[in-house]
Amino acid sequence: MNPDDKVCLCFHVTRRKLVNWTRLHQPRVPSQLSACGGAGTGCGWCIPFLKQIFRQEAALDAVSAEEYARGRAGHVAAGKGTPPPGAEPA
Repeated sequence: MNPDDKVCLCFHVTRRKLVNWTRLHQPRVPSQLSACGGAGTGCGWCIPFLKQIFRQEAALDAVSAEEYARGRAGHVAAGKGTPPPGAEPA
């Protein structure tokens, strides 16, 4: 799904809007995403997807930038990826 695709078809709320709203407002539970344009309050089809967006954003918030960089270093050291020249951190 692309960022500008609609997640909530009832109220025309895009994935990009939901992700940005989640980052800005840092909801404590997935149901609070309904404050973003009414997402999830129509037919209910998008509720599992709203929960997924919530989990993804919460997972990113749980990791510090240093931990994230260390994890990437381990990923690269294990031969699972090659950063482009000049990428930080090396």
